Amino acid sequence: MISSLAIVLLAAFAQQPACEGLKSLPFPNTTITAAEFVPEGQQQTARGGRGGQAGATLPAHCRVAAILAPSSDSHIEMELWMPAENWNGKFLAVGNGGWAGNIETGAIATGLRKGYAAASNDTGHKGGSASFAVGHPEKVIDFGYRSMHEMAVQSKAIIQAFYKRGPQLSYYQGCSTGGRQGMMEAQRYPDDFDAIIAGAPVYNQIRLNLATVAPQVEMLKDPSRILPPAKVTLFANAVVAACDEKDGVKDNIVSDPQMCRFDPAVLMCKAGDGPDCLTAAQVETAKKAYAPVKLKSGELVYPAHSPGFEAQLRIPTPGMPLSPLYADAPRYLGRQDADWDVMSFDLDKDLPMALKNAGIIEANDPNLAKFKARGGKLLLYHGWADPGPAPENTINYVSEVSKKLGGKQDDWMRLFLLPGVGHCGGGAGPDQADFLGALEKWKEAGTAPAEIVASRNAGRGGQEMSRPLCPYPQIARYSGSGSANDAKNFACAAR
Repeated sequence: MISSLAIVLLAAFAQQPACEGLKSLPFPNTTITAAEFVPEGQQQTARGGRGGQAGATLPAHCRVAAILAPSSDSHIEMELWMPAENWNGKFLAVGNGGWAGNIETGAIATGLRKGYAAASNDTGHKGGSASFAVGHPEKVIDFGYRSMHEMAVQSKAIIQAFYKRGPQLSYYQGCSTGGRQGMMEAQRYPDDFDAIIAGAPVYNQIRLNLATVAPQVEMLKDPSRILPPAKVTLFANAVVAACDEKDGVKDNIVSDPQMCRFDPAVLMCKAGDGPDCLTAAQVETAKKAYAPVKLKSGELVYPAHSPGFEAQLRIPTPGMPLSPLYADAPRYLGRQDADWDVMSFDLDKDLPMALKNAGIIEANDPNLAKFKARGGKLLLYHGWADPGPAPENTINYVSEVSKKLGGKQDDWMRLFLLPGVGHCGGGAGPDQADFLGALEKWKEAGTAPAEIVASRNAGRGGQEMSRPLCPYPQIARYSGSGSANDAKNFACAAR
């Protein structure tokens, strides 16, 4: 008698010919470079992706690798993994980080284990630099918006060919650059996805990058402004001490930064310098951390960061290059010169130049009427302690969408802010949350997320904890009794 396990294995292996046959099928502007059946087993080290859980078990699947060429200068590499058995009938696309340049196989694997046919692409270049942009405007378009759209279209066609039916629903999930990619999809291609998760979105990436370079160059030009690591910690601890308990709980987290008022001048040295105080120049740097970045004309370049992020304040090291994550924007998008000296940076000149050459990568259009009209759901999230894209920036976008579409939009768009959490995770707060599960319930069962429970693993240091994340502008309020590390003792309430 054949065991149930054997039946499952035989059924899975029956998909092998169908998988391998995909390589011979014609798809527009697409070259299938691999179509292989992968039996159930341990995941190997991720091929260029982040978060590849080497050693984790993956179900049997059909792995398709392809090159997309929507223009004569395009070379977008993608992978689509489709479950051989127990497909949930849905498609999941996952986003990238930074300047991309890699396929996120770890995120694909996570989707596959949940039953999704899941895909990722490298946005049309290799490596985490923006050097690809010089002399290649089509590659800038691929990075900006075309690669994700092309991948979505071709993935659905390949899924149709493999299963003999297309996905019932298509989801997108990404953070950082991945958040921008999701927002771009909702704006430019509202029919690609039925529901989108956009975390910590760098939707106005050029403005963020240049707004980050500006104060660092100022510090390099006047090193007296630089806060050494010990003083960054001093600054961060002072903010937490001043604002931690405003929510009624002492937990080393600034849970409601919008209610936190902290003047770095209280840390000013009485005379000279010392390990437990800031000099006048250092106080000015600390104050600027809370100030929006503007052009000389007064035009806003990027909004201010929120109290609680200070432990990750971006401080340059004299004699060391600035991170290409930020400096590549003026260097390669604006000046288009690999030898450009960052010390010649001029925000009023460099920002217009970068926007002129690559402004198409900005996903700042608030008109999501078409995405809304087709029943799309948009779930945004952002860590309050993010040192990169400011959470205020995401709040501003939600406000602009509401203004554009006329009033409250929380029946299809909600923003969740994570107290004490850094960029796409990390920090002192709870950063693990099942956003995809919440989005599935919203889209498929019509249950809008009134709260999403987030947790922090004790293995990161400190105590294990959980908290409800609330749709902005609500906040989680402590009931006044029970453990402050347990979400059940908090409730979402109006500020």
